[in-house]
Amino acid sequence: MARFKENDLPKSKITATSLNKATIIFKYAGNHQWKFYVGLVFLLLTGATALAFPKLMGMLIDCVKNKNNDQANQIALGLIVILFLQSFCSFFRLSLFVNFTENTLANLRLSLYTNLVKLPMTFFSQKRVGELNSRISADITQIQDTLTSTIAEFLRQFILIIGGVILLATESFKLTLLMLAVVPLVAVAAVIFGRFIRKYSKQVQDQVAESQVIVEETMQGISIVKAFANEWYEVARYKGKISEVVKLAIKGGKYRGYFASFIIFCLFGAIVAVVWYGVRLSIAGEMSVGQLISFVLYSTFVGASFGGIAELYAQIQKAIGATERVFELLEETPEKISATQNGASLEKIKGNVSFKNVAFSYPSRKEVQVLKDVNFTAEFGQKIAIVGPSGAGKSTISSLLLRFYDIESGEITVDGKNIYDYDLENLRGNMSIVPQDVILFGGTIKENIAYGKPDATDEEIMLAAKQANALNFVEGFPEKFETVVGERGVKLSGGQRQRIAIARALLKNPSILILDEATSSLDSESEKLVQEALELLMEGRTSIIIAHRLSTIRNADKILVLDNGKITEEGTHQELINLENGTYKNLSNLQFSNY
Repeated sequence: MARFKENDLPKSKITATSLNKATIIFKYAGNHQWKFYVGLVFLLLTGATALAFPKLMGMLIDCVKNKNNDQANQIALGLIVILFLQSFCSFFRLSLFVNFTENTLANLRLSLYTNLVKLPMTFFSQKRVGELNSRISADITQIQDTLTSTIAEFLRQFILIIGGVILLATESFKLTLLMLAVVPLVAVAAVIFGRFIRKYSKQVQDQVAESQVIVEETMQGISIVKAFANEWYEVARYKGKISEVVKLAIKGGKYRGYFASFIIFCLFGAIVAVVWYGVRLSIAGEMSVGQLISFVLYSTFVGASFGGIAELYAQIQKAIGATERVFELLEETPEKISATQNGASLEKIKGNVSFKNVAFSYPSRKEVQVLKDVNFTAEFGQKIAIVGPSGAGKSTISSLLLRFYDIESGEITVDGKNIYDYDLENLRGNMSIVPQDVILFGGTIKENIAYGKPDATDEEIMLAAKQANALNFVEGFPEKFETVVGERGVKLSGGQRQRIAIARALLKNPSILILDEATSSLDSESEKLVQEALELLMEGRTSIIIAHRLSTIRNADKILVLDNGKITEEGTHQELINLENGTYKNLSNLQFSNY
């Protein structure tokens, strides 16, 4: 599993359009915008005080020639004041930028997450969770680093380059020309060389990460490795990957050696050249020793800034790319759902469901029609079972009823009213689903049951657990309802997870209940307990049962046989069993012949 690094983030060209897009981020600052602008003022003052430092140092050294103690004391005091001002300005610059950034990004994160959870299922069916996670983590972190320090540092380096070159020219125009001909070229060459070295280091890191994948896979599947006596194969696989790491690392080491030699010879050689020419000018009386010292310090400032500004510019490019990707998600149209709890306004529906000539294809597979001209009705209190082979479109019916996707043609009505005329929250608020693969959140059992009704009392939660046949096993845990279920409920068995899901659905008290193969993956004992709980759950509400095991739906009021997107048979268990060469009869014979 290759690790995702911020260095891997793609860059975006800095253009007027991309800058305009990036500045939209300031609207998320709210009443904290002033902190950014005040921080910029302190940034300018930091740059100005930094540029005053070499000049005063040169003047201090010239006091040796003038033998003027008083002047030396005054300049030294001036340098202390400059350092104090620089420290003072740096503190406020950093703290204001951090304050502005954290408040802005908190608002941005909240807006992004709020928009994400409200996006339709069509969006999530076309996006990978890992990609969305990287938008919220890596992209936001990149923006955070840039707003906190990169922009400020880029502007500071820019001020030092421009100010430094101007002040260099005032010290000695000839020496400035030599410095500009040598130092920036060497600094830029060092940056390019350094980036090449980092690229090599990244390749080594990637190879190490790949070798870790082998270790992870082997440890996870150690029983299979041992069952096949393939330890030798795994060792050989790991050895091959480690050899690649060694080769790359040795090559990278050579390049780092070349880089060190380059820095020592060229960069320090450039400084020697500038000092040498400065000494000659000083001997010729064209500049004082103090001016030469000031010049060397300014040259160091300018050289370091030339070297650093390229990397900072690359970071800003990445931040603009990250901002564009974040705003792409914010521009996605969400479903009309409130981001705050508003349970009081829920209008109870009765639960008469009708599908009329419904046709549907998934947005990612438009060419494949999943449902074709589907018609059926489910009256209040009825149990309607849908059976059929895998891929027939059974689960799609529940997705359309919940308005996860929009139908292509036809009409779905609830209580005679088109589902698209309902408020989406109100429609889903009257429905509940118990899926085959129950998703529990990583909190406690109590929190997972209360998900059906977040403001439920402890008594209501306990009653729901009791009705779902879950109270006995919950009470058996040392922490009882405070037991942490683990990620996706891994600490509970399949039957326990199903009963928690049923308790959650009972607590919600829906008008329409959808059971999506809720018992298909359970053992006989668990299935019996879950089936008892389901019978209680289905009382007094419309139930749509998507079934794989036909034994669980014999008592259904109506059974629909879905095959290749069409309803081919309809009736009670007995009626369908009596059909000659019927699909249901064949499925029933296949299943019950195994018992």
